[in-house]
Amino acid sequence: MSRKIILIWAIILVCGSVAAQDAGDTLRLTLNQALEIALSDNPAIKVAGQEIQLKKTANKEAYAGLFPEVSLTGSYQRAVKKQTMAMNFGGETTTIKMGRDNTYNGGLNVSLPIFAPSLYKSISLTKSDVDLAVEKARSSRISMVNQVTKAYYQLLLAQDSYTVLKRSYDQSEANYNVVKAKYEQGSVSEYDKIRAEVQMRNMAPTVVSARNGVNLAYLQLKVLMGLSPEVEIAITGNLKDYELVMFQQQLDNRTFNLNNNTDLRQLALNAELLDKNLKLQQTNFMPTLGASFNYTYMSMSEDFRISHYDWYPYSTLAFSLTIPLFKAGNYTKLKQTKIQMFQLAENKTNVERQLQMQVTSYMDNMNASTEQAVSNKESVFQAEKGREIAQKRYEVGKGTILELNDSEVALTEAQLNYHQAIYDYLVAKADLDQVLGVEPVVK
Repeated sequence: MSRKIILIWAIILVCGSVAAQDAGDTLRLTLNQALEIALSDNPAIKVAGQEIQLKKTANKEAYAGLFPEVSLTGSYQRAVKKQTMAMNFGGETTTIKMGRDNTYNGGLNVSLPIFAPSLYKSISLTKSDVDLAVEKARSSRISMVNQVTKAYYQLLLAQDSYTVLKRSYDQSEANYNVVKAKYEQGSVSEYDKIRAEVQMRNMAPTVVSARNGVNLAYLQLKVLMGLSPEVEIAITGNLKDYELVMFQQQLDNRTFNLNNNTDLRQLALNAELLDKNLKLQQTNFMPTLGASFNYTYMSMSEDFRISHYDWYPYSTLAFSLTIPLFKAGNYTKLKQTKIQMFQLAENKTNVERQLQMQVTSYMDNMNASTEQAVSNKESVFQAEKGREIAQKRYEVGKGTILELNDSEVALTEAQLNYHQAIYDYLVAKADLDQVLGVEPVVK
């Protein structure tokens, strides 16, 4: 008896774990969770992070130029033909061959920059490169947030639209069944039956297209999140949940500024880079001072018996000063950089004007969508009431099938327009946040 009880409990536990596994196969996501996954798994975000590390490494490389360079050197020289010197002693000329067949050199070289203006400016330039890479990474995050947010809202719209169309199809099918039953009883004409059937069949392709739109929206969201297409995901809520949030945000009269706009920040950093690049080029007119030290051993011999060689050390300490006098290319580079700075200033002014126009446009779209949502919500209420009246009229024989079909079409359009208005508001809000440089608080 105990074995049977144990077996029963084992079956229950196994079935429970399988059911839990099936339920866990689908990843249910809120908008913040989708953003969190996208900001950690999307390849574009990872590449932007690696770009920051690359610029930081370049900055360390620039600092490395301040440290001395140390190297070991060695050389071997074989005299193919020795140098000959002629000397005159008492009217007789004597020739002497200089050097040995084999010459060996080996030692240590140390060089250190003492005053190098171009090196100091290069370090400052690489710091600005790091700041620009950080801002570009921030731009990638903001752009990714915008894309994922709109893809999430697009999926909500696709699901809500599919629900509305599927409900409309089910209602048209129910109407067709009622009309068919009445036709078989002889209470309605064949025309009513045909119209009801046509109405039902016309809805079928629209429902299929809406279902395909949902699948495509799911796939697009997975790609942006950096997930495999095989991963099953599901999102929570619907567009109607954002109705209250939409009205609350409209009541919040904030003043918008472009201080956090990533495009303007990048332009400012590029202007800073050009300014530092100009100062770097100006160092081409400044002197540089360096020091070097070497300690070398040398040996010369006629054979290859290295163990018997005599090695003689010598060392030197040198300072080198370079004063540039004239190089025509330095002047043209300065002029080119100044022209680029002027172009960048003009581009920044133009970008600011365009961004201000975009902010105004997005605000107008949000206001229009809010008003449209209020109107469409009332239209949905009226359309539902109209469909109920048309159904009652048709049931008692005072209405026609055309009135019933028209009421169903009017309700479907009102519901789709209502969801579309909320979606348009959310998309405009997402685009406005991108222009303003707003980053959501995610883990």
